[in-house]
Amino acid sequence: MTDSGPTRPVAIDALGQLGLSKYEAAVFIALQQLETGTASEVDRITDVPRSQVYGAAERLNELGLIDIQQSNPIQYRAIGLETARKRLRKRREEQERRAFDYLHAVQGEHAATNETQVGVWTVTGKGPIDDRIVDLITRADDRILFGAPEQALVSDVIVETLTAAAEDVQVTVLSEDPAVCEQFDSTPVATHIVTDRTMIEGQRGRILAVDSETVLFSTLGGPTRSSHEAAIWSDGTSVAAIFIGLLDDWVEQCLR
Repeated sequence: MTDSGPTRPVAIDALGQLGLSKYEAAVFIALQQLETGTASEVDRITDVPRSQVYGAAERLNELGLIDIQQSNPIQYRAIGLETARKRLRKRREEQERRAFDYLHAVQGEHAATNETQVGVWTVTGKGPIDDRIVDLITRADDRILFGAPEQALVSDVIVETLTAAAEDVQVTVLSEDPAVCEQFDSTPVATHIVTDRTMIEGQRGRILAVDSETVLFSTLGGPTRSSHEAAIWSDGTSVAAIFIGLLDDWVEQCLR
């Protein structure tokens, strides 16, 4: 079976996505077919009632998509398709700009300001967790502690972000895998190999502590350990402060 191309209903729906009503889209298509026509001629080849053709045509004229000749009967003429495409695109871009200007203006206006609203967040999958780790690292003002059990969990972007951060804040990396620490050779990052103590038994994953208020922990699952990863993170909460306190105690024991 061959594809016969777009149908009128599909075209009407598509024009609707560009901001035209169903009647406006149908009248516009009809005038493209007729090139020039009256309301009765448009009515004859569409499902638009003649009484609705006039209003739809007026709106299309306001949008610059058709011309109107004040004759008896009134004549309507469609503009060229390329011109119509440009005008619809410009209108859509203007609407998008207005919408996002407003969203930028109100962003965070009623954001949660207390712990019960902020709480603990979850993120699943290595890629999204990588992105969250990088984002949290860039927020550091004082110190960063990062730990990963294997090199596969330390992406090049994380290495680059930690190395850049170490120019301004204290950065410490812990791992039981020497290959993780070797990634930071000749950088300001302090590295330590953990050989006999682990913070989380079993399917432990990555840890991140930023300053004294942001923490992230992940766990691993699946046949290849790193094939599935899930993490929790918290920022500016008592939950984060408690975890960071426990984490600092563990690090102190590991480095004795």
